[in-house]
Parts: sequence; structure tokens; C-alpha cells
Amino acid sequence: MESNKKHTWKSILHEVIYEADTPSGKLFDILLLVFIILSIVLVMLESVVSIDREYHRLLYIGEWIVTILFSIEYILRIVSVKKPLKYIFSPFGIIDFLSTIPMYLSFFFVGSQALVTLRALRLLRVFRILKLARYLGASNQLKDSIVASRVKIMVFLFAVMISSVIFGTIMYLVEGEANGFDNIPKSVYWCVVTLTTVGFGDIAPQTALGQLITTFIMILGYGIIAVPTGIVSAEYVRTNQKADKENEALEQNKNEAVKLDNDNIKVHLNSQHCDYCNVSNHRDNADFCYNCGHPLHH
Repeated sequence: MESNKKHTWKSILHEVIYEADTPSGKLFDILLLVFIILSIVLVMLESVVSIDREYHRLLYIGEWIVTILFSIEYILRIVSVKKPLKYIFSPFGIIDFLSTIPMYLSFFFVGSQALVTLRALRLLRVFRILKLARYLGASNQLKDSIVASRVKIMVFLFAVMISSVIFGTIMYLVEGEANGFDNIPKSVYWCVVTLTTVGFGDIAPQTALGQLITTFIMILGYGIIAVPTGIVSAEYVRTNQKADKENEALEQNKNEAVKLDNDNIKVHLNSQHCDYCNVSNHRDNADFCYNCGHPLHH
């Protein structure tokens, strides 16, 4: 009896944390995204001297509250799966861990709390909630090429924003206030100016390491400029080939977001995770995991 209660408790916890198709799962993920954004805002404000001087204690307490909540969430994710190592060493598991430890490291390494901006990477979970992953594959089934282009460009811009925050934080740590990188928001501004190859010149790196990183960012910027044009062009070509592709049965693959059965009927996949092997993208009516055969919870 006690074992059944424990199993039920873990099943409910797993559903809330991992399932984006349930009301409780969606609410959990949305709250998680809100706290991630709040944490990033807190650490950015803390890097602004005038704001930190007046509200340092409030910002510090707020960041610790968020860090503790994320630590609890990380532990619950491990507890709610039957193979914890699958989650711990998965891409999301590694990101969750790296985004949690900086505040604890600040006890030993001064200034390491600024690395909590790595939590911006956790915002990638929004793709699972909004089901945007289906638009990223080669088998894109969108009806309207313009709408498809808009979505992909939004995802691309989102990735650029994340990169700007990370590179801006790195330059803030490398160059510091002595070289004009007074705070993280100003460093992110410099990164955006550099990525877009605008180059106002109001801030410039002075150290050898900073100049090396800047060189990489500038080269990356040339590639970034060409991406939106390529996305729109590819969508027009893909639209012309859509009629032929709709009549072909796609090979069943766990990474697909939409599959066609033998009668050419679309079978949508949900975000349900198997609590044994932690894979997702099961059919809506599936009773067992396609990867390990473990029963799924509905």
C-alpha cells in the first residue's frame, strides 16, 4: 500500500513537471519561465552600480529566493523519474544544473553570481510549451509560407537574444568597468552593436582576450545577417513542393512533431515524457512508451 502511494505521488509530480499538454504542466512551465526571466532581470539590475547601491540587499535576497526555488525544482525533476541519470546528463539537465550553481559558487569565487544569466538558455523550454519544434525540422508542414517564415525568424531572433546576453556577460567579466563595460546591460548593448556589424565605437575591448572574443562575434555577425533571407527563400521553395510531400508517408521517427499514417491522416504527438527512460513525443492515444515499452500515465 505504501509503495502504491509513493508511485502515485511520483506519477503526479512527474505529470506536473514534465508534461506540457496538461493544464498543471502548462502552468508549471509558464511559472518557471517567469522566474527565469525574473532572475535574469535581477542579476542585470545588480550589475548597474547606481541601482545596486540603493537596492543591493533586495536584489540579493530576490536572487537567492529564485536560486532556492530552482534548486528545489532540479531535485524534484531527479526524484520524479526512474532513471535520474537520463535527466542529469541530458542537455536540459546540464543546463538546469549550470544555471543553478553560480550563486552557490559565489561563496568561493567573487563575481561568479553574474553567470546566472546562463538561465536564459532555460527559456528554450518555451518551444515545448508552444509546440514550435514542429517548425524547425526539414519536414515542415505549415500551410502558409509567410507565417512559417515569421515563426522561424522569431525563433532565430530569440537565439540571437540569448547569445547577446551570454556574450555580453562574458565581456563584462573579461573587460570590466575599467574598459568601459560598466554593467551587463551595457555589455549586451555592445554585443548587439557588434553582432549587427554597426560598430558605433563608443565601447571597445582593450584586453587581448576581449579582442579575440570580439573577432569571433564580428565573424558570427556576418552569418547572422544572411539567415532571415535564407529562411524566407527556403519557405517559398518548400511551399511549391508541399503538394507532393503530403502524399508521401514519413518514416516514423521519435524526433518528428507530426507523422502521417498509412491513410495519410495526421497523427499528432504530445509532449508526454516516459518516467522510466524520459523520452517524449508519444502519440496522443499511446499506452506504452515507444522506446522502452514502459506504461504511460494518462
